[in-house]
Amino acid sequence: MDGDADVDPGRDDLPLRANTNHILVRHYVLDLDIHLHTKVITGTVVLFLEPGRGAGDGDGDGDGDGEGAPTPPQPSQTDDSWEDESHGDFTLVLDCCDLTVSKVEELDVTSVSDMQGLLKEVKGEGSGVEPQPDSQSAVLIQRLISLPSTQWKKQHHLYFQCSHAPASEGGGPLIFHTDRWSLQVRMSGVRTPQEFPRALRVCYETKPEGGSVRWTKDQDNRSCVYTAGSPINNRALFPCQEPPVAMSTWQARVRAPRECVVLLSGEKQAQPTHLHHTGLSSWDYYVTMPMPASTFTLAVGCWRQATAQLSTAQLTPPVQGTRAGASHTHAGSLDLNPFTNMDHPVITSPQSTLVYSGLKDEKHSEIDCSGLGDDNLTCCHVDYPCPFTDPSAWSQGVVPHRVFAPPSLLQKAQVQILPLLPGCLAAAHATLGVHPFPRLDVLIVPAGFSSLGMASPHIIFLSQSVLCGEREGDGERDGVGGERGLSLCGSRLCHELSHSWFGLAIGARDWTEEWISEGFATYLEDIIWARAQQLSSKETEGQSKLKALLRWRRLSDELQNSVEQLQILRPNMERTGQVSESGSSLVKHALNPEKTFMQVHYLKGYFLLRFLASKVGQERFLNFFRLFVKKYHGQLILSQDFLQMLLETFPDMERQGLTLEAIYADWLDRPGIPKWLCERSAVWTQTRLVEEVKAEVVKWIGLSPSVGKGRKRKKAGLKVNFKEVTPEQLVLLLELLLEEAELSVTSLRRIQRTYDLQKQDAEVRHRWCELVVKHKYAQAYGDVEHFLIHDQAMGVYLYGELMVQEDSRQQALARRCLSLVQNEMDQSARRVVEEMVL
Repeated sequence: MDGDADVDPGRDDLPLRANTNHILVRHYVLDLDIHLHTKVITGTVVLFLEPGRGAGDGDGDGDGDGEGAPTPPQPSQTDDSWEDESHGDFTLVLDCCDLTVSKVEELDVTSVSDMQGLLKEVKGEGSGVEPQPDSQSAVLIQRLISLPSTQWKKQHHLYFQCSHAPASEGGGPLIFHTDRWSLQVRMSGVRTPQEFPRALRVCYETKPEGGSVRWTKDQDNRSCVYTAGSPINNRALFPCQEPPVAMSTWQARVRAPRECVVLLSGEKQAQPTHLHHTGLSSWDYYVTMPMPASTFTLAVGCWRQATAQLSTAQLTPPVQGTRAGASHTHAGSLDLNPFTNMDHPVITSPQSTLVYSGLKDEKHSEIDCSGLGDDNLTCCHVDYPCPFTDPSAWSQGVVPHRVFAPPSLLQKAQVQILPLLPGCLAAAHATLGVHPFPRLDVLIVPAGFSSLGMASPHIIFLSQSVLCGEREGDGERDGVGGERGLSLCGSRLCHELSHSWFGLAIGARDWTEEWISEGFATYLEDIIWARAQQLSSKETEGQSKLKALLRWRRLSDELQNSVEQLQILRPNMERTGQVSESGSSLVKHALNPEKTFMQVHYLKGYFLLRFLASKVGQERFLNFFRLFVKKYHGQLILSQDFLQMLLETFPDMERQGLTLEAIYADWLDRPGIPKWLCERSAVWTQTRLVEEVKAEVVKWIGLSPSVGKGRKRKKAGLKVNFKEVTPEQLVLLLELLLEEAELSVTSLRRIQRTYDLQKQDAEVRHRWCELVVKHKYAQAYGDVEHFLIHDQAMGVYLYGELMVQEDSRQQALARRCLSLVQNEMDQSARRVVEEMVL
């Protein structure tokens, strides 16, 4: 990245167009068909709407309607005729791009016989009922979305029935218009949100190039599709309200080829219904916890489930059109309690290397919140079936879980991921309390996935780079490179599990405050992973300081090579959380492709939390985390919510001069490195684990030819004994060797052989590839090529290293690798790499 380059706001900012201050989507019902061969999803989405606060005259009175408020995106010139024809009518604005919308229609929910019971209930309430909208349809929908959480089964049944209602014949026609970022809908003569239809059905299809979904091949060269997440979230999957304040529930019916497995954000482990004579299966999912539409996640492919014992059939890709298992009749209603009676028991492996059953008896699992405020806080979120109010959830350390992968990676998933999950789940529960979600699926996604992991409600995507073992064709026997392979996999699992609490159950109200999600998950992953391994206090402290040093080195390097605008954790500063009058806003820098691969929100946020923990002590800090989760689960927050509650809980911090304004000034609102971090980093270089690494580096330097005068070198042939090191120590060792101007071919060959680098995790192999490139070690160019093809989530800037050397052979290697993977690469990654290589 060019540290002097300017950020282009017009190109880099993501518009959130939905007018959420005027009207809100409270529930989505999706009915989708997956067409893998044409790379298109067709279907409908039904929106159940409710007028927003202060929307009485259609003009709204949203926050931020004043000086300094973000300016909503302006219509392009092609929208002039649409704007001219509005005649003052109210417009529903949905976030939408790369979709072909064929029809938008109002639903006649009065034709649904089961809905008439709601109308009778309203009429029977007498004069105590608040004024209702004029139309019978609006009364019914308002009553439906207002049903208490104890009636969620009835509510979802009625949502489903209404989604199949015929189009309304009364009222005026709905007209709609799409531009680059939105779908806009009007009804002639309707001037206010209160008059606007409350149930709409949108018929549409996606486009193959849509950025919300990735159409690709899995590791067995079979077609699949999955939601890609950031930066544009789900607006190219279905028209929706993207601003996080638009919290909604959803249910979805997805049809796909019978040989496929459909995984989706949902509270029950769905079983397929085989649709006879069609070659398709249908899958039903739902959620009862309101969440932003951006958290909806879908994955469809020939995945197989890892179990304690794998059969030959599981390891073999299925024949097209066949699937094991009996047919099921199609369920017309949803009747499964989301927190009990799961379809499958917890799956564990007898070879599990982590003992998790004893975690509940560990001292650290007994969180004492005395002196930290009211320990009996009631839920402050909107009404939904909350697990925090379910007594059984407080003692359920391990929720039901499954692991899926393509057949060729199933054995690795079985040996490496499945045994780790129970211990990691139990440690997360011991650290943070009640699991916000009643179950979990983990999926190994295709090689083109752009990060090491992504957490969504009920499902985690993991890159194949977290797996460890001999690469394909090298005589792999057991699918795992020994205990050394657990570190990256386990810590990444714990990172993604942390998002269940910070990122999902508690979300950022302003998407620019990514540190609320990523900084917290990075901080918590070390704590949860150490507890999952049941390390001693001394071992935990040593590991923590070593990881802090590695992150400090990474952050320092990133800040030296990035623009200052992208280094700020709260880029909107005092305007954070503000939106326009309608509710629309811009997410600063969200579309900048280079930002996708920056770690500043992870790392600087992590160090801020370490700084705060140092002021009160880690155990008291973690106690506070549980109290904070208990108060804010199911809600959206800003930085100030967390920091203000922390300062109120520990008043000594403020008496020592640590104020909200000081934290903003030092950590959140400015680029660069805070003073505390510069000073503390020196401590992390003086630990036992780091000293061991330094001693090994000296040995390696002693084996290399002299680079300058004054250095004594070991005599050729002298035997040197190298100490066994952990994966984190090996990463640091290779980083320190990268600082050497010269390493001999003999040394590089011996390094490769000594540490068996082809079997190490991706973090280690990435540093090894950097050494290979720097010293033009041609014998290991195959390792670099393998990394760029199979570890795409981590290889982006390795292309830059190959090009900057100005070596024709290395540049040819970069171009060849790009040509091999460019069609399966993430769009952001591809743009960044093409700028480097082409």
